[in-house]
Amino acid sequence: MTRTSFLAAALLVVAPISVRGADWPQFNLDARHSGASQQETVVHSGNVATLHARYHVALPGVADGAPAFLAGVTTPLGVKDLLFLTTKNGWTVACDAATGGVVWSHQPAAGPNYTTSMPAVDPGRQYVYSYSLEGRVHKYQVGDGTEIVTGGWPQVATLKPSVEKSSPGLAVAVARDGTPYLYVANGGYPGDAGDYQGHVTAINLTTGAQRVFNANCSDQTVHFTLGGSPDCPAVQTAIWARAGVVYDADTDRIFMATGNGDFNANVGGHNWGDSVFALNPDGTGTGSGPVDSYTPAEFQQLQNTDADLGSTAPALFPPLPGSTVAHVGLQSGKDAQLRLLDMDNLSGAAAPGHVGGELQKISVPQGGEVLTASAVWRDAVDGGIWVFLANGSGISGLELTVGGSGAPLLVSRWTTGNGG
Repeated sequence: MTRTSFLAAALLVVAPISVRGADWPQFNLDARHSGASQQETVVHSGNVATLHARYHVALPGVADGAPAFLAGVTTPLGVKDLLFLTTKNGWTVACDAATGGVVWSHQPAAGPNYTTSMPAVDPGRQYVYSYSLEGRVHKYQVGDGTEIVTGGWPQVATLKPSVEKSSPGLAVAVARDGTPYLYVANGGYPGDAGDYQGHVTAINLTTGAQRVFNANCSDQTVHFTLGGSPDCPAVQTAIWARAGVVYDADTDRIFMATGNGDFNANVGGHNWGDSVFALNPDGTGTGSGPVDSYTPAEFQQLQNTDADLGSTAPALFPPLPGSTVAHVGLQSGKDAQLRLLDMDNLSGAAAPGHVGGELQKISVPQGGEVLTASAVWRDAVDGGIWVFLANGSGISGLELTVGGSGAPLLVSRWTTGNGG
């Protein structure tokens, strides 16, 4: 077994080790993947420079993703704060957040390929979900790692694990009707090769029932097979952004973005390459397509130049006072552009399958493609709404404002060239 050093979360030297952190149950914190915790009070501008690594621990593989964090978990070793990680070679590991010691771990299946998926914690804090290399999602008790193998678990997320890869973090959301869902998104491996189709699997955590939406051949709501039937002649259209599936409680919809692949929904087809689309929280659409969609007018150019729209997921803003648009979102991509969207009417045509219709389109202030998830934050002092973007060219902060006509408008406030 190859063991890889992993730098665990930096712990504060300015606070005693007994200070308990706030839960961080999935990638970028919450169902919106905002990346901004309003519960964080210990770290602030006056002490952030004193953060440093407290320990290093050896894991059974590379953890190419962020951990989930749960405070005050009862384990066989006592009550502990736990970090949960999914490694590229398919291990799920629970570590003591204070020491880095492994509390429990599992590797359900080995394989020639890998995942960069990240775990998510159940809304009830009793279970953690993790993707495995055989294409299934496994359910473990948070405290001791006991696997749940009833009620449909482990759940199938792909029947093509050799060519379909789960890149995003798993996502958990509670819909408006109180139903909790787990979302698993799949795309392909680097090189865009093989018979893969981007799709999302929505799992009802109360019943164990699941639904599938395919970004290729969306008229087929099943998992496709490799070299058999059912399958789809169109390929690619990956859902690969790290945030994956984003849930908006205001609209009671899930949103995601695709990269690569053909788009032909504007001429009656069922392929949704380089698009943002919305689904109901249970993973269903309308008819043979999504509930709503946005596709840039230059979709063919994006496909031809491999400038994936879906290199990052939609970012959702809180309501903007005075705006004529109730729910606003931001979509960036590999083409170094920012597109402001009406999340109630993505293309402005009140139906899926249309092209264009963004509220605003501007260049990334620091330039360069955007592969990372953005962070959305409301200033508690003046109510300002901000989004922060980081890439290899630098970091920028943009504020969501109201234009002269009452339309929302993004304004770049600052930029630094310190990229990553």
